[in-house]
Amino acid sequence: MTKNTRGRSTELGIRNLKFSVLNSQFSIQRLQSHGSSGAQCSSGLNKGKPLNDHDQLRIKNSKLRIITPLLAALTVLFAFFPMVASTELAVFVDGRVLKVDDARLEGEVIVLDLPGGGSLSVPAVRIDRVIADEVEESVATSPLGEPACPFVWSEEPLPQDLPFRDSINTAARAANLHPWLVAAVVQAESAFDPLAISRVGAAGLMQLMPAAAADHDVSNAFDPDENLRGGSEHLRTMLDRFESLSLALAAYNAGATTVDRYQGIPPYKETRQYVRRVLKQFCPGE
Repeated sequence: MTKNTRGRSTELGIRNLKFSVLNSQFSIQRLQSHGSSGAQCSSGLNKGKPLNDHDQLRIKNSKLRIITPLLAALTVLFAFFPMVASTELAVFVDGRVLKVDDARLEGEVIVLDLPGGGSLSVPAVRIDRVIADEVEESVATSPLGEPACPFVWSEEPLPQDLPFRDSINTAARAANLHPWLVAAVVQAESAFDPLAISRVGAAGLMQLMPAAAADHDVSNAFDPDENLRGGSEHLRTMLDRFESLSLALAAYNAGATTVDRYQGIPPYKETRQYVRRVLKQFCPGE
């Protein structure tokens, strides 16, 4: 039976809420597992003690103070959003880079909208990545160092309630990757949503582009086991190539040839934020 649009939206909203809760639990447990003395969750401070009326009112007021300006900001953002033109970079598998106004997957091709008008249809397997053409300010004063956390396979257990826990362990072991690293990449890429898909065709838990899926013989990127296997193999390929976790993560996000071109982590805001986000989950306190 085909679900109606309202039912589908509700289902997606509930699923995303569950993923958000699980992501928070994953972050906290990784911090505790890493041995940080400051890994304390405020919700655990009064564990077992009911909140009094004063505390409940304070929480409600805090929520209102956060939500009210947020809604106002979002209203302004969406009011002017159509007027803002974003520029992107289409990174080809052969290393070429093309600046585009937009990119989207249509069937087996990625349509690139060119600045000034016109478009170019390219086989999806020829595009490595599409990233936002936005350079991070003060790159020179905010370097990204190499974390001390070992990224090879370890028996360190993942949280029992983590989605796809067994599949992550299997894929990580096969690729000789730390399971917490794979889980951190999954969280950053899809928030543990196996049906996640981007406009340019990055799909599944580890957001495999069609080119990467083809390279690693992934026939169904929405199958969690296949996606995790292919994504873990792809990350291992980047690690073997660059011998650096930070550079490998940058290549996973922006393409290996982009890292080669800059001989380091590219200055793009999206890529640098991505590397920080994964490392924060995998190596808290670094």
